[in-house]
Amino acid sequence: MRFRSVSIVAVVALLASSLAGCGTVNERLSAGVGDYVPQWAGGLPADAPPRPGTPQYDAYMKERERKRLMPAADREKEEQAQKGATGTTSGGAVR
Repeated sequence: MRFRSVSIVAVVALLASSLAGCGTVNERLSAGVGDYVPQWAGGLPADAPPRPGTPQYDAYMKERERKRLMPAADREKEEQAQKGATGTTSGGAVR
């Protein structure tokens, strides 16, 4: 009878420590691995902004601030010019 209770406690302790280990591994891996997962599998979409702390992020934020300070009419003209240059005519993004 004593062996059975000790083995149950050991199994429960092993399962609890395994579950805790998975949580810390996933926390560390998810920050970097998410960038490499394809969009169809749940990864970042193609139009996602860059990660904070990178040079691309700083340039992205400067461009956003520039567009925010621009008058609405000029902003619309610039967006139409960009759409015409890329040749894409999408009806709207699905989010």
